[in-house]
Amino acid sequence: MINRRMHLAAFLIAGNGAHSHALWRHPRTRLGGFLDPDYYVECVRTLERGKFDLAFFADRLAMSDRFGDSLEVGARYGDQDATRLDPTLVLALLAGATRHIGLGATRSTTYHHPYNVARTFATLDHLSRGRVGWNVVTSVNEGEARNHGLDAHLEHDARYDAADEFMRATFRLWDSWEHDALVLDRASGIYADPTKIHRADFAGEAYRTRGPLNVPRSPQGRPVIIQAGASSRGKAFAARWAEVIFSIHPNAEAMKRFYADIKQTVEQSGRREQEVNILVGVMPFVGRSRAEANERMAEHNELVHPLVGLSTMSSHMNVDFSQLPLDAPLADLNVQGMQGMLAAVKSLSADGSMTLREIGRRYGQSVVVPQIAGTAAELADQLEALFNDRAADGFMVSPAHLPHGFDDFVDHVVPELQRRSLFRSEYEGGTLRGHLRN
Repeated sequence: MINRRMHLAAFLIAGNGAHSHALWRHPRTRLGGFLDPDYYVECVRTLERGKFDLAFFADRLAMSDRFGDSLEVGARYGDQDATRLDPTLVLALLAGATRHIGLGATRSTTYHHPYNVARTFATLDHLSRGRVGWNVVTSVNEGEARNHGLDAHLEHDARYDAADEFMRATFRLWDSWEHDALVLDRASGIYADPTKIHRADFAGEAYRTRGPLNVPRSPQGRPVIIQAGASSRGKAFAARWAEVIFSIHPNAEAMKRFYADIKQTVEQSGRREQEVNILVGVMPFVGRSRAEANERMAEHNELVHPLVGLSTMSSHMNVDFSQLPLDAPLADLNVQGMQGMLAAVKSLSADGSMTLREIGRRYGQSVVVPQIAGTAAELADQLEALFNDRAADGFMVSPAHLPHGFDDFVDHVVPELQRRSLFRSEYEGGTLRGHLRN
């Protein structure tokens, strides 16, 4: 039997929230700190102290205005898209402030070109000495389309078809420099071997690029690919390209079904299932007792306005939930946005009795990421059980406040996992890919 070791990543947004919509106003959050570079440095250095594999920054390219066809609610109450700094620039900052932890950021295949993405992430991989990951998204809503001069968003599966082509083009650009193409011979004056630098010459239906990339081959060759597709088409895309798959499920049974499905799909695509790490989202509340942890969770959850969750939910699913009555159960819907997220939302109320208002509040608390509360040992018990039951290869930990929202987990839960030989005590690999394989 192959010995497995747990992987840990942190979910972050370079803005006012994360999965928690209460984060910006939490009494332990540094108010307005998300506009201060020291806020991110302090946060990620804590994660590095905890030997996390990865700090991952999600992104979207528009403010939320799907709810009521207005940004009124999202801006007033601070939804998940109220502010998003460019995460690739944040990674550049963090690359110089850390030494070991992996650094991931989102870039959309729908609203960028393969050459720009290849160049940005090759540069970041050099600046971080091989610690960068790219979270591949296809984007989800009309606001993003209009910000880029388009009247409508591509249909769901068509976005993934274009994304497959985007990945082929980007990989060809990353491979345009062989690993020893850069010579740097002072005596002879030879900078590079041109026979080891190749044009990409990629011509597809959606994208064309000649190449070569004007950045030498980076330490990892290409960044680690992260993905979070949960629809049938999204899972097929993730199984083909991803090394890390981030998933959100409300309970252990759903996690286990997703895990088994993805691992099977990975092998059917011709890859080994060990090549892909599935990280499940959790939002922990750590206390000296379970009662204290529950108090901390309740304090957080009481800060959430129900409409702020519905604003983000409208953006995620590309549906205007303001057209539905707040005190009626959620109707059956087909969406062009995050289909897996809609399924998770519906599962919150198996009998369909939860109202839209109640679902909005729950979505605002954690975007359906399971909240877990208890002592360090109790939380370690829960994570160990999910890991051993093949529900996850590790966890994407989501904070309730910042920049110290990971401190309790790093100081108390991580040592408990280390005592159980479930998690590393020191970094062993020099790159993000190395962390994920050790």
